[in-house]
Amino acid sequence: MDTSRIAELLQPFLGTADDQRLTTNDLSAISTYIDLLLRWNARINLTAIREPEEIVTRHFGESLFAARYLFPARPSVAADAPARPDKQSSAPIRLIDVGSGAGFPGLPIKIWGPDIDLTLIESNQKKATFLREISRQLTLTGINVFAGRAEDFPDSSADVVTLRAVERFDAALAVAARLVSPGGRLALLISQAQLTQAKSFTPDFAWSPDIPVPNSMSRILVVGVRNQE
Repeated sequence: MDTSRIAELLQPFLGTADDQRLTTNDLSAISTYIDLLLRWNARINLTAIREPEEIVTRHFGESLFAARYLFPARPSVAADAPARPDKQSSAPIRLIDVGSGAGFPGLPIKIWGPDIDLTLIESNQKKATFLREISRQLTLTGINVFAGRAEDFPDSSADVVTLRAVERFDAALAVAARLVSPGGRLALLISQAQLTQAKSFTPDFAWSPDIPVPNSMSRILVVGVRNQE
């Protein structure tokens, strides 16, 4: 897909700030991702959305909107972007994406912040295979694909956990909340109708005001911080 068109479609989700623009490498990676997603989607059901421009807005737009909010100062940038003089050397941010499916929002967040240490949890074996293949095609490093149920994932010390468009929302939310370290963040991309339910199931989190996702009537981003223990 043409990278200039991708940039145009994503502009409402990213705004116009210079330090939050996608680089040429980012846009090329998204184009490659879309092409591979469409080819695999012809064989296995990765997403019900088949039209490339809708894939950009619904999947990449929403995912990068979350990335922009979670990491307004990008953890790192692609090689063709100018270096950040204020970048601090520290351990990489650990992010777990629960129920990754075709990789959203986890992989677009990784494109946004290449230094993030990303774990994608996906129980469907064919989808997990796709996640490994797209990570390889995009030459992304620092990615672990856990091909199993989130309930069986042993680690519980992520700085950020993301959850979007999963079945059995209540159960998935409970597992996602468990994986957040004290003081860490849980980011939900959900419908407005799910907000009350989400908060009632996560009493150990302090929630920010919900943020409407651009170009959507009901989708929101809401981020909770787990209480220190």
